[in-house]
Amino acid sequence: MKKKALSLLLASTMVVSLTACGGGSGDSANTSSDNSTTTDTSSNSSSGTTDTSASNTDASTDNSGDAAASGEKADYHEVLKDGLTVVVNGTLTASVDNGQADFEKQWEEAVGIDLTIQQLDHSGYTDAVGRLFASQDYPDAMIMSAEMFKQYAPTGLLWDMADAYANAEFQNRITIPAINENMKDAEGHLYAFAPAYGNGCVTYVKKAWLDAVNINIDDVKTYEDYYNMLKAFHDGDPDGNGVDGDTYGVVAAGFIGTEAPWINYLPEFWQGAFPAIYQKEDGTWVDGFQEDATKEALLRMQQAYKDGAIDPETLTASTKIAREKWFSNDQKGSSGVFTYWAGTWYRTLTDNLIKNEVNEELVQLPPIKEITDTLGGYLNREAPVWVIIDQGDPVHNQAVFDALLDTMLDGDVVQTLWVYGAEDVHWSTKAEEFTTNPGTDKAQDYSYAEGEFHLKPSPNDPNTVWKKNYIDPALAISPLTNGFNDQDELAAAGNKFFTENCVDAPATPVSETFTNESGTIHDAKMAVITAVVVDGGEVEPAMQTYVDTVGSIIDQCLTELNSAQ
Repeated sequence: MKKKALSLLLASTMVVSLTACGGGSGDSANTSSDNSTTTDTSSNSSSGTTDTSASNTDASTDNSGDAAASGEKADYHEVLKDGLTVVVNGTLTASVDNGQADFEKQWEEAVGIDLTIQQLDHSGYTDAVGRLFASQDYPDAMIMSAEMFKQYAPTGLLWDMADAYANAEFQNRITIPAINENMKDAEGHLYAFAPAYGNGCVTYVKKAWLDAVNINIDDVKTYEDYYNMLKAFHDGDPDGNGVDGDTYGVVAAGFIGTEAPWINYLPEFWQGAFPAIYQKEDGTWVDGFQEDATKEALLRMQQAYKDGAIDPETLTASTKIAREKWFSNDQKGSSGVFTYWAGTWYRTLTDNLIKNEVNEELVQLPPIKEITDTLGGYLNREAPVWVIIDQGDPVHNQAVFDALLDTMLDGDVVQTLWVYGAEDVHWSTKAEEFTTNPGTDKAQDYSYAEGEFHLKPSPNDPNTVWKKNYIDPALAISPLTNGFNDQDELAAAGNKFFTENCVDAPATPVSETFTNESGTIHDAKMAVITAVVVDGGEVEPAMQTYVDTVGSIIDQCLTELNSAQ
């Protein structure tokens, strides 16, 4: 990767702040809503990250001046003759053990340059990127969540791709232009690109557990109904092992998220609370964590934690730990409810229940009354994005855009790689037959004729059919034009359910102080949650500690945000 001196003091201050944020999951730093495989996709890239260029100050500009001045594009094959390096999280499902080498090879053949993929740990992506940037070892481009992007956007590290985006070849195929148009700042700068819209989480419930405690999902309409369901899952024997009280109602990857929209893993408890800095309808920015709605939510979670309605491991669980506990073969200590990403994950969770020989039937819970009355529905998060690191050479930056982002939505060969993966590895048009879970009552036969597009068994799990690679076909802002389409029935139903029951999440703040201090603010929130929810303490003293710890920081953030209006 490229070595580049930080051009702003703000940038170095920020990366230290981010790496100091303890245990940040970074889980929403993905596209298509954490659609990483259920196996650990946190491996490093299949090839090393050797430094293939000199520092930014040494970057060659001999062939760039005239082209940059005239606005002409240089041939990216010439500009990127040393290759392209990208940093990704687990949302690139083609991980090292899941066909990444084939994806990389076919991308290189289609685009005509070398590609190096560095896949960082998914659950700790935010912190890992912070450490990477603190070392000043920069890729050409990388994936960021909406919140990460807004933190890094003011630093001067990211390239303004507004002109490149406006003149991109894919412009004549985009069907949802608002996603990227809305990311431009007041001056028209565009420092990121989203190939898909954001998506969000819905609440899944195990049907077998509902049947075991004699509850109909259609009767779960209010928080009281929801809580009674959780209590029944804890107090009874929904897993059928003959023991009451050894299961929980719900498990989540944290009581509060480290990234926007923060409340998406336990929406029924947060309801109308938004425990972060957000903008009210009148345009004023406020700290929602100090509002009465948050205090009420903390008390709801306190009671649920005490009653066993919430799995206590929720305090420290990563997304991987939470979901694997939920669909584990031994359902003792598991939970009946899990709020997680919509669409593709409906199928992924189902497949993992099947693999672990657990009853796989799930139902999706419509938003309870308290959510619809306050928020309007489940939250559709701001879209994750790709960013290009500014190398100080406009022709180099343009070449990265042309090679990586413009081809990503070519409608054909390269977009198919990003949507479905490598040909004859993740998908094929050749005649073939295969069976998943052979020899079991879950066995399913597949048969395809020559020329019929279809997905193949996953490289790292032959009993699971591949679903997608990076871009969810249901969420893409520009469709494939080659006719390839194999959307799973459950995934399609999940996407439909979510879009019918969601509203856009509040925008994340853009403030220099917030950028530098977001880790400190999160740690202060966790101290309150631990004191109140886990330790059973009173809300007001804990909240006063929060104010004493970060009150002045919050005030400075709000001053910056409100003065910018």
